[in-house]
Amino acid sequence: MLVELLESPRSAVESRVSDRGFWRRALPLLALLACVTRAPSFVQPLWNPDEGYLAVQARILADGGELYETVVDRKPPFVPWLYEAAFAVFGSGSLTSVRVLAVVAQLSTAVLLASLARRRWGDRAGRTAGVLYLLASIGLNPEDAQAATFEVFMLPCTAAAMWCADRRRWGAAGAAVACAFLAKQTGGAVLVPVVWLLYRHGAPRTDLVRLGVGAALPVLCAALLTDPAGFLFWTVTGSGAYASFTGSELHVLGRGLTNTAILAVACAGLIPPVVRVLRIARTGSAELWLWGASSAAAVLLGFHFFGHYYLQLIPPIALLATAALQILPHDRLVKAVLTSACCCTLFLAWGLLAPRPDLTHAQRLAAAVAHRTDPGDRVLVWGIHPEIYWLADRTPASRFLTAGLLTNYSGGRNGPQVGEKYAVEGAWPAFRAEMSAHPPTLVVDDSHDKPYAPERVPTLRRLLAGGYEEVGVVDGAVLYARERD
Repeated sequence: MLVELLESPRSAVESRVSDRGFWRRALPLLALLACVTRAPSFVQPLWNPDEGYLAVQARILADGGELYETVVDRKPPFVPWLYEAAFAVFGSGSLTSVRVLAVVAQLSTAVLLASLARRRWGDRAGRTAGVLYLLASIGLNPEDAQAATFEVFMLPCTAAAMWCADRRRWGAAGAAVACAFLAKQTGGAVLVPVVWLLYRHGAPRTDLVRLGVGAALPVLCAALLTDPAGFLFWTVTGSGAYASFTGSELHVLGRGLTNTAILAVACAGLIPPVVRVLRIARTGSAELWLWGASSAAAVLLGFHFFGHYYLQLIPPIALLATAALQILPHDRLVKAVLTSACCCTLFLAWGLLAPRPDLTHAQRLAAAVAHRTDPGDRVLVWGIHPEIYWLADRTPASRFLTAGLLTNYSGGRNGPQVGEKYAVEGAWPAFRAEMSAHPPTLVVDDSHDKPYAPERVPTLRRLLAGGYEEVGVVDGAVLYARERD
């Protein structure tokens, strides 16, 4: 007994020394990789309409607006609040601050995965998991992988949920699940492997209560800080039409196959070890497979298959590959890392060199809007590029920042179910009230003959006919100014 008492503190000290030694070597490597892989994100002022949407939301909230009332979206509030906080500290004229936060988010995810792998399989596995994740993390179209949007800030929360559950910290695991959900609804899918870990550990009912309270409390607080009814509608019950597969089958299937193929290229170093080991032995643990399966289900949910949806798959794939590489010879590990590094280099080059015609179009339109309006004027951009408001520094005339929520064109839907009657419930009465109370000084028709063009939307057509005149065309977008009384 005396020997055990004397040896126990020494073991704890040795463990702490080992931890410090591991992280002293691993953290600089992972931080460097996170900065390098995210470097293209700083090259462009804006990567996709989601960043534009968030930037406009943040400005409206900073000016006293209310989420789900003054401005609406089918997303939880965490990321808009994050943008608002970053803008409050560093200004809203640039997305550099949130791009830095995105680097921190990716690094945090890699560190948590490294810690999970190290606890299970040792130091080498910890370094492997973190490195493989970061190398694969940009393996999509740069518009999806480099943008500082919902999935990037969701991933550290999902990894934290697994990290806490692995250590039986059930209250913290529940809170991490809630944070993942509050970043994006599909982040809640990580609850599946967390519950499995709870079941596998044979935790008592009190731990289940801790998990439930930890998951429910942050969501309840977020609902109370916004508007409970609006929060429920915009994050859960009001997205039925958006999640439908009808009307765009070939369009979205093509997108899904394309993005799946792109991610497969990015994971060329990760997938073969998993497939090879599956032939001879069970690799990884059930919770890792459940994490991957629940993430895949989250990607499928809604049947839109945007590239950034696939980011949710990369953490479990990285851990499964790390597990497989523990069984295979060392040369397989070297091959996996080198293959991933080569693929990462290709995606880095893509991000640094790819042209951005959509951004150029938005910048030209924003310049025209800024030229034809004064800073206090309200503007209506009828299209799917909300970044025009942010680039022009003009106030939206409506809480609906794109035509999607008013026509069901959201998610790139190009089928027959687009039009006024497919809008979010209650959207058009609210829109008409906004146009009546504060008519926009300028209307920008950026529809380009899409299914939501004004000739197919009676309310907008009547608005333009009732007091607006065409004053110009920019890149195919038609500008209408309000006629003077």
